[in-house]
Amino acid sequence: MNKRRWILSIVTLTLLAGGWFLYQTFTANEYEEVLATEQSELQGDLEGMEQATFAGGCFWCMEPPFESKPGVIRAVSGYTGGETENPTYEEVSGKETEHQEAVQITYDPDQISYEDLLQIFWRQINPTDDEGQFVDRGEPYLSAIFYHDEAQRQAAESSLMEMEDSGRFDGDIVTSVEEYDTFYKAEEYHQDYYKKNPGRYEHYRDNSGRDDYLKQTWGEDREYEISKPSPFAVEDKASAVSELSSIQYKVTQEDGTEPAYDNKYHDNERDGIYVDIVSGEPLFSSRDQYDSGTGWPSFTKPLELANITYEEDTGVFGTNVEVRSKQADSHLGHVFQDGPEPHGLRYCMNSAAMKFIPADELPGTEYEEYADDFK
Repeated sequence: MNKRRWILSIVTLTLLAGGWFLYQTFTANEYEEVLATEQSELQGDLEGMEQATFAGGCFWCMEPPFESKPGVIRAVSGYTGGETENPTYEEVSGKETEHQEAVQITYDPDQISYEDLLQIFWRQINPTDDEGQFVDRGEPYLSAIFYHDEAQRQAAESSLMEMEDSGRFDGDIVTSVEEYDTFYKAEEYHQDYYKKNPGRYEHYRDNSGRDDYLKQTWGEDREYEISKPSPFAVEDKASAVSELSSIQYKVTQEDGTEPAYDNKYHDNERDGIYVDIVSGEPLFSSRDQYDSGTGWPSFTKPLELANITYEEDTGVFGTNVEVRSKQADSHLGHVFQDGPEPHGLRYCMNSAAMKFIPADELPGTEYEEYADDFK
């Protein structure tokens, strides 16, 4: 009898473990699917945005420095510079296609300039290496700037000359400036690799030699301050969060969740916008708010994509997509794929993470540009 119970216990545990693994695998796709929906369905919100394309060796290491900057909406890993259509990672890394690993950045030129992006780019690479970048060798890892128009070409060449004249580098700069042609997005497992696999990413980066070189070359100048600082930048985080209530602090700083229905904005029907409770950066509009029946304020899309970041939130019950603010790094809530048409997304936010600015109070403030949305 004891043996039968033991065998039954083993079988039960195996089935439970298998079910948990399958659930984790299923929900892990949520992150990629949400971002894919956001990118394909919200293209209209990207009007006025611009793109920049840089090759700097391993694209895993080239995403984080750009995605952390205000005004950068996203950085996508991919392949460019070759002639083969739709190349795979195996083909590119195998030096079969003449492509280079690259990142394509979508950014708001009102918040960050192309010249700023160039300065960030130089601080990620060894521009004197004509055989690759750091531990990665060969054509796929050569550094290059791919300009999208004449203005970018002139800016890139001027920036390159500035680097040559700086005397900072031991050797001639060999980073090429080339006309942009076609960019092929890399496989999904490469996108945001530093977020999905932080341990493996840190191990690779620590052993690549990249940070040692950049520290030695740039020293205290390694961190670049953009020329158009955001008016919502949080200079003193400790002071800013000290003004929060206990629930506001728990939600924004400890990734907490407020009670459903027992919160300030779940049934708000006034016109206006929602801003981050810490930084004041614009996040959502009442025009995109709807009653999801969940007890939390819900929206179909952000007001400003550039002020939103996404993180994989993996727990015992699966993977969710966390939504945070760019400037304050406040936990705001999560986004799910059960929202209304046409986008199918539900941004489920915490009232405690936001402050509501009524539409009639927008004129004459830093949010005046949104006043016309409610006329």
